[in-house]
Amino acid sequence: MATAAPATPTDPTGDWMVEKGLAIIRVVDCTGQYWGVVVWEQHPGIDDKNPDPNKRNRPTLGMPILLGMTPTESNLWTGEIYNSEDGHTYSAKIKLASPDVLRVEGCVLGFLCGGQNWTRTSQEATTGSAAGTTPPRPATGSSRAAAGARSAPQADERTAQVCSSLVGGPGSSHERGLK
Repeated sequence: MATAAPATPTDPTGDWMVEKGLAIIRVVDCTGQYWGVVVWEQHPGIDDKNPDPNKRNRPTLGMPILLGMTPTESNLWTGEIYNSEDGHTYSAKIKLASPDVLRVEGCVLGFLCGGQNWTRTSQEATTGSAAGTTPPRPATGSSRAAAGARSAPQADERTAQVCSSLVGGPGSSHERGLK
């Protein structure tokens, strides 16, 4: 008896390795808005460029960087992205270039745009990840199928953790901080 192949993702939820492999961002759906939070980083960091002096000592691990992304058309979500390297928040859009590649673009003044391709990583490989540990491998082939096979309660728990960590829930600015 043949088993069905896993469904092609139709939204950006999941764990994504940033282009240079320095961090993994977990994207979750918080009541219709997608938020991305740092769940692994190669080198522990602090948000020392934040415009709010009270936030400059907070760790970047656990910090939201994709902010309130909402669907604007099929396979396109817009919102904001926070760049801890310069402390600025930019308008942004994300789209799935393929099931395992998330295209992330941010723009200044609406026209000076740059972007990266993030690679999907295995969900179970990032469970309990900590800064400075070996990153999970990209989710391809059978590992992608295994990642998609995780239990719904476990996935729901991860989503609830991220959504509840946002002060005021979805729609809150990252500059208001985390609980």
